[in-house]
Amino acid sequence: MRITLKLSFLLILIMSSCKRSEEKYVFEKPDETRFTKITLVEKLDEPMEIEVLKDGRVLFIERKGKIRMYEPETGSVKDIGFIPVYFEAEDGLLGLAKDPDFYSNHWIYLYYSPEGTESINRLSRFTLVDDIMDMGSEIVMLEIPQFRGCCHSGGSIEFDSKGNLYLSLGDDTTPFESDNYNPIDERPGRPENVDAQRSSSNSNDLRGAIIRIKPQKDGTYTIPDGNLFPVGTPDTRPEIYVMGNRNPFRISVDPKNGYLYWGEVGPDAQFDSLGRGPRGYDEVNQAKKAGFFGWPYFIGDNKPYWYYDFETQESVFEYDPNVPVNNSPNNTGVKVLPPAQEAMIWYPYADSEEFPMLGSGGRNAMAGPVFYHDLFPNTEVKFPKYYDGKLFIYDWMRNWIFTVSFDKEGNYAGIEEFMPSTRFYKPMDMQFGADGSLYVLEYGTYWSAQNDDSGIYRIEFSAGNRKPVAKASADQQQGAAPLTVRFDSDGSFDVDGDELSFEWDFYGDGSEISNLPNPAFTFQRTGEFKTTLKVKDGEGLESQVMIPITVGNQPPNVAIEWQGNRSFYWGRTKMPYRVNVEDQEDGSLENGDISPQEVTVTWEFLEEGFDRVLAAEGHQQTESSVSLIGQNLTIKSGCNACHGVDNASVGPSYKQVAEHYETNQEAATYLAEKITQGGGGNWGDRLMPSHAHLPEKDIVLMVDYILSLSPLSSVNQKNKLDVAGLVPFDRHKDRGTYILTASYRDKGANGIAPILRREQLILRNPLVLAADADLFKGTAKANFGDSRVIKFTENQSYIGFQNIDLTDLTQLTLSIDPNRRMGWFELRLGSLEGPVIGKTEVIGNQNRPENSKGRWFDVKLPIQSHEKRADLYLVFQTETGVDIWNSFFLNTLYFKGS
Repeated sequence: MRITLKLSFLLILIMSSCKRSEEKYVFEKPDETRFTKITLVEKLDEPMEIEVLKDGRVLFIERKGKIRMYEPETGSVKDIGFIPVYFEAEDGLLGLAKDPDFYSNHWIYLYYSPEGTESINRLSRFTLVDDIMDMGSEIVMLEIPQFRGCCHSGGSIEFDSKGNLYLSLGDDTTPFESDNYNPIDERPGRPENVDAQRSSSNSNDLRGAIIRIKPQKDGTYTIPDGNLFPVGTPDTRPEIYVMGNRNPFRISVDPKNGYLYWGEVGPDAQFDSLGRGPRGYDEVNQAKKAGFFGWPYFIGDNKPYWYYDFETQESVFEYDPNVPVNNSPNNTGVKVLPPAQEAMIWYPYADSEEFPMLGSGGRNAMAGPVFYHDLFPNTEVKFPKYYDGKLFIYDWMRNWIFTVSFDKEGNYAGIEEFMPSTRFYKPMDMQFGADGSLYVLEYGTYWSAQNDDSGIYRIEFSAGNRKPVAKASADQQQGAAPLTVRFDSDGSFDVDGDELSFEWDFYGDGSEISNLPNPAFTFQRTGEFKTTLKVKDGEGLESQVMIPITVGNQPPNVAIEWQGNRSFYWGRTKMPYRVNVEDQEDGSLENGDISPQEVTVTWEFLEEGFDRVLAAEGHQQTESSVSLIGQNLTIKSGCNACHGVDNASVGPSYKQVAEHYETNQEAATYLAEKITQGGGGNWGDRLMPSHAHLPEKDIVLMVDYILSLSPLSSVNQKNKLDVAGLVPFDRHKDRGTYILTASYRDKGANGIAPILRREQLILRNPLVLAADADLFKGTAKANFGDSRVIKFTENQSYIGFQNIDLTDLTQLTLSIDPNRRMGWFELRLGSLEGPVIGKTEVIGNQNRPENSKGRWFDVKLPIQSHEKRADLYLVFQTETGVDIWNSFFLNTLYFKGS
């Protein structure tokens, strides 16, 4: 009996303990360390919106027209479509959403500014075919006028649980003609974009509204019940759900109750004015039903503006939020509007009296998703019940994320910061994935720039002990026996701070084990081995990582003898070269053990831009650099979704294509046209979609790569040279890169497959874009015209160039725009603290030559002579200061040789 009571008591304790553990984060806020921010992909070019698919893939768009997809299995990004867009000011490719039935119909919706002279923005539906956007499938659903080159385009797209599509539209009005108060300039002859009454408070105009429509299968749409103006109401647009918005840039819809949320980017007035109205506020708004939200007559909690006569410069009356009236001559809709609705949250540049926790400074409010715990399956990473029913909001300028709580009636009840110790770099969009983790898209620090700190990140939650993360590296992975390899576990960590234990299994069969974190091991046996590192925390949770090691064949050594600078070329000339090859098992080229015919030497020219692709993939080994770039482009383009290298998939394998066309001299032209136009019939009934969105020069290189997979292809004979001779510099017009590549594939040894090694001499044009540097700190790559320039945004910011041959270099010529700032440049050798080998005078606008034309002028920086390769750091110094708005600009650098 006593034993039974003890067992019962113990069972109660266990059950109650389990219950408390399960409910621990229902009312108790989890510590920030329970969340882990995981990098998926970085260095994006103005990313705008995301759609997370149920398998973890992420669709996203970039403002200049790219539609891209992140693939978690490979950790890579591929381009799946491109729309030519007008991307000046705030226009471009702005909005993305997948259809509620996406997994059966493969439809996506895009909101964009089409290229051309027509000043419109467009909502269109497209179909994805095997993860590639079919450009021919576009159905234009809606076109909206837009005053180009100005302001407030909006563009966020969301669906509700009933299949209704919401699209946010800005007021298309400049804030700068009205002293940053409400823009209501009605004077005749003025530009149309100075009066927001023609858009935001116009019931017959979609701008400044969030519309709600029901897309139909044929690409048309119907109007759902409950919009602001019933169908057939004179002088109204039935698509309008809420109106009276300035710039509702990011919106969301509660998946259960259908409430609409949006962040409203407000005007810039710093102070209240007795005759004009309130200072500027950003808002976070909630619409439980259709309504008018005040702009340009009210802001925040219905703080009223004055009707200001711009002709007489007199303030006439304050607007009444109960009976707002639009008497503007630019209004084409009804005059008396519905009562104005107050904002849910509002805050100015200064500290907010109502919401002090939001801080102060620049502002750009946005609305994220509402989380519901029961909408996601039980996974190890989904957010806890504590966040159930809460709205996630964020600010692009202030880099914070907050959660908003509601009472039983769905009204605002409180706000608190989410992950306050974590840095977010301009959060742009966010969405919960199918596993209940939060995906965050970050634009990066600087507007209209390709930012290195932009990216897509996943935030995971863990209620209990978390698995450690295993990281492993080796100083070499191939070689003859005996092979000594030094292994490293640096980077392995435990989120909970637990002490880790390590177990290395060198041969992968348990025969040779080490518990050291960074051991060295000598492989005596030949073969291919999977060396495994297992990392375990104190509670026994573990993770592992594998490094392949191949023992028995020493890789060959390939070298190129070259006279002169090994980083740059000058002029049009010819230069001598000689290739040497030595292999431990095969012998050497010099002694005649290796035939010259077994060594592949190519001389290739890459137009500007492809050298960056080559640098990014330079660790791979192929005989041809152009083939390497073509291989990379096929991966990025998404072609590998339908074609394998060796195995047929939706379409034939690349090798099948290469062998089919290996004797066809017109194959390259034919295949390039086929990829561009799409079609079928050659390999069955399946149609290949058009890839006209890809640049023609990319397609040419992709075709060259595919055809190179056949040894008999003419592509493999193109650009080939002897092992010694002269190479001509005769193909460049402007910038571009010459590449001398020597490669040798050995014969294999001891049952180990042959190994390919190559040596490259990459010779760049001495005129280099600053944005093409290798290293950056305190800078931004700003979009400027058809190019990119560097902004130096702080003192001692720098750009760096790696492994530059200093032989014969005597001077740098910098093309700059001081932009009303002053500073000087130092050229340092090897590191930021390295010796100064060149320095300019202090530079400002006073240095601009009197006869200079355009934005840029040249400054010379002499270089001390060195006969070595080293990293170069161009460091910007200033005593007058810079900031993200007023920065020192650098366009190009010219490396002058003697």
